[in-house]
Amino acid sequence: MMKSTSAWDRLPVTRQMAAKNPMNGNPLKTRADLCEAIKGFYAPLKPYFSEGNGRLRLGVSATHYDQTAAEMEAFVRPLWGLVPMVAGGFAFEDASRYVEGLAHGMDPEHEDYWGDVGPCDQRMVEMAGIATAILLAPETFWEPMSEAAKDKAEAWLLSVNAHPMPDNNWLFFRILTNLAMRKVGRQWSEEIVRQGLDRIETFYLGDGYYKDGEWAQRDYYLPMALHFYGLMVAGLASDLFPDYAERYRQRARLFAKDFQHWFAEDGAAIPFGRSLTYRFAQGAFWAGCAFAGEEVLPWGQMKGQLLRHLRWWSEQPFTERDGVMSIGYVYPNLFMSEAYNAPGSPYWALKTFLVLAMPEDHPFWAAEEEALPPATGETILAPAAGFAIRRSEGDAVLLMGGQDGHEHRVYDAKYGRFAYSSAFAFSVKSDATTPDYADRSAVDSGMMASFDGTCWMSRGHILESGIKEGMVYGVWQPCDRLRVESWLDFASDGWHVRVHRISSQAEIFIGESGFSVDRTAEKMPVFADGLVEEAGRVIIRTPDATSAIVDLLNKRSGAILRASPNTNIRYPRTLFPRFDGVLAAGDHWLATAVYGKPIQTKKLPALHLSSAMSAFCKKHGIALSVE
Repeated sequence: MMKSTSAWDRLPVTRQMAAKNPMNGNPLKTRADLCEAIKGFYAPLKPYFSEGNGRLRLGVSATHYDQTAAEMEAFVRPLWGLVPMVAGGFAFEDASRYVEGLAHGMDPEHEDYWGDVGPCDQRMVEMAGIATAILLAPETFWEPMSEAAKDKAEAWLLSVNAHPMPDNNWLFFRILTNLAMRKVGRQWSEEIVRQGLDRIETFYLGDGYYKDGEWAQRDYYLPMALHFYGLMVAGLASDLFPDYAERYRQRARLFAKDFQHWFAEDGAAIPFGRSLTYRFAQGAFWAGCAFAGEEVLPWGQMKGQLLRHLRWWSEQPFTERDGVMSIGYVYPNLFMSEAYNAPGSPYWALKTFLVLAMPEDHPFWAAEEEALPPATGETILAPAAGFAIRRSEGDAVLLMGGQDGHEHRVYDAKYGRFAYSSAFAFSVKSDATTPDYADRSAVDSGMMASFDGTCWMSRGHILESGIKEGMVYGVWQPCDRLRVESWLDFASDGWHVRVHRISSQAEIFIGESGFSVDRTAEKMPVFADGLVEEAGRVIIRTPDATSAIVDLLNKRSGAILRASPNTNIRYPRTLFPRFDGVLAAGDHWLATAVYGKPIQTKKLPALHLSSAMSAFCKKHGIALSVE
């Protein structure tokens, strides 16, 4: 197995901070190991409970929702790990603290009261965590409450039915809350549950893929939310909703065929889209499948997918000095955060620990963990989502035509890049203004355009995307004066190729780039020796990785860009290869070959186009300069 590491990964301070990660050093192979991990995540939280135990106060950074909701969120989200631990028969010494906190949080007369629920309220989101506690471990989290507290809790939780909510995965929060009230013999609305289930049906795209409601995002909310909650319903309420349960199971089986390729052999997932601070919730799909008893892959392969993913994260320095999770991805980073990421938000990562609720003799735990099958380099096309995916040794890469994610922060980086990689990740801008400086906007693996060479637009407003002529396709039209159509496909090992048709009503500056590489070791002489900048070709060859771009039509000059610190979500200091060119008003073709491997490649391997790309270029009379 090729393990993707870099000079930054090996720094003493990186290893020192990784040691603060509660999973660090844990073999993460058995139920007992995962139980210890949950206890490790919970222990640093203890000093931050409010006096009435109904809130956790973990930090002072803000979100678009109020501070009370943020403190409630921090209190509830650890339950995603604690509840399966308890349901699986493990002891939780602070269960009484949580019972008290739940009672106080839903009591309008207590100072820890979480507040009345309103339209599209964050409190609705966190009800799902409370519902999970009631559904999986009522004897621990519900029954010890007084009857008066239960009455107040019922009234507060059922207020979720009285207000509108976002038309997306949030509908499952209402569904789970009602199912929890049914579980303990309280009022609930089967009609409202069915309405929600029916509406979610309209999000289904086929082949195991959903869109996330009205915004149509296809990202990790697909496996960690829409599939995950559907599988919870299948595991908990198939008696009531057998038709929905069977659909959720069948769709999970379809999705797993593709989703297994979103992970590299070391367990790292391909990061893209919003909410990446939820980190190892990326693997929650496998936990949901196991919980529902659905063998979407052989049990040993499912177990390997989930546990390798956790082990990869166990090596990363994503917590603060006290072991509390930070906002960020591999390291603390507010640049890449969402407007709804409060200090307690990252604990949604614990959803992946749902497997703890299953007994030792469950097929998931009874199976021998299996490694990923050897990478074949096969291209997996997902027409329903508009993706192409390929896993090769040491990396997994996703090609995307783009999505319109304008309601999310730095959406151009999260949804508008051409390629996303488990080894190289992506970068976000460090300035909130128009990206006038290429290092601050850090558009790696993407495209920028400018009419004056100063004010740049990053590929973000995607008009159309999908699979076209057997390749990934996307249309970027940032304004009436510019339209860029792009076709993408994998080529020979390590390569992918992009062909762009650019239509501009004025002279246009175009920047296009490849993968970002860690530059922690750039002071080493061997590092400088691997940097190549020349007309038509840019290569970054470090002791740990290789990133390169080649102009297949010989129209542009190349350079190496040193990105501003903390822009890349994987490595704090990076550089990446970039082409710059100026095109006159009119229609033009550009073609780029992009190479990336998490090892030093002494010589770039030969480039061989896919049959689809070759046919496309022949059809349009594009003569590529392929050595």
